[in-house]
Amino acid sequence: MTEPIRVAVAGLGYWGPNLARNFDRLPGAELAYACDLVAENREKAAALFPRTVVTDDLEQVLADESVDAVVVATSVPTHYELGKRVLQAGKHAFIEKPMTLKAAHAEELVALAAEKDRLLMSGHLLEYHPALRTVKGLLDDGELGDTYYVYSNRLNLGKVRADENALWSLGSHDVYVINYLTGEDPMEVSAHGECYLQPGVEDVVFGYIRYPSGVVGHMHVSWLDPHKARKVTVVGSDKMVVFDDMESDRKVTIYDKGAYKAQYESYGEYISLRFGDIHIPRIPNDEPLRIECQHFLDCIADGGQPISDGHDGLNVVRVLEAMERSLREAGRPVRIDELSA
Repeated sequence: MTEPIRVAVAGLGYWGPNLARNFDRLPGAELAYACDLVAENREKAAALFPRTVVTDDLEQVLADESVDAVVVATSVPTHYELGKRVLQAGKHAFIEKPMTLKAAHAEELVALAAEKDRLLMSGHLLEYHPALRTVKGLLDDGELGDTYYVYSNRLNLGKVRADENALWSLGSHDVYVINYLTGEDPMEVSAHGECYLQPGVEDVVFGYIRYPSGVVGHMHVSWLDPHKARKVTVVGSDKMVVFDDMESDRKVTIYDKGAYKAQYESYGEYISLRFGDIHIPRIPNDEPLRIECQHFLDCIADGGQPISDGHDGLNVVRVLEAMERSLREAGRPVRIDELSA
């Protein structure tokens, strides 16, 4: 029999227990360690995972040569240092989003993973969502025609943070999704935001992304909103599609609607609108997190490259850092290549 892949999860606060649960239950994996500095979190983990070593000492985890991979699900400001220690110890690294707070740090992790010949996977969950993959398939197949623009809404009332603004807390999801759907690396971004509850911490941010092809993306993130929304809309020349993660049985809706230029000898050129059918495809009810965790294990076993690899995580951090610069400079458009200047 093949030995199970031994995984450790560092960070047992908000998201870490969900990752630990999946690695504990997936065939071919063993949740070897669960690590956290908070005693209460360790106590909960010990009750949930009785076969797992629960510790507050990451060095104990990294010194164990039988550990194959470490999942970093700690607070975002710690991702860089912990990810670096994991890779330097020769372990495969799965780092939750956003991968780091600075593009230079993300670049360093990508280079270190290559040097150590270890996997570096960024935890951008939505790429593993069957519904979003359906939308991506429509785009790749040309079902929507030319893509005009993509916009997203990630809104809620709550989860107000003091150590990061809404852009860094919520925006990594949508930056990744828009990059994924367009299939391009962003060229220029801008952002505007407002601080209503805490000085210097934006509660709401509106971000704009421009791509080399002319496609644009727009994102609205806020933890100060009456609606709970997790929605992405793609507008194409032939059709339009909406991915709504808040819907239980209508995750994807395809609208056979569009606008095109018509030419008539008598009246010249004018815009014609088309209104067609609405189609709701059947989407598999698979847990995206389970798919993501299984993919990480498969890549370790087969030597494959993760779908959401370190380069994808780096691209997201570049956009967020450029948007942060734009926020501080009254919404000035910032080119991505300015970050290395």
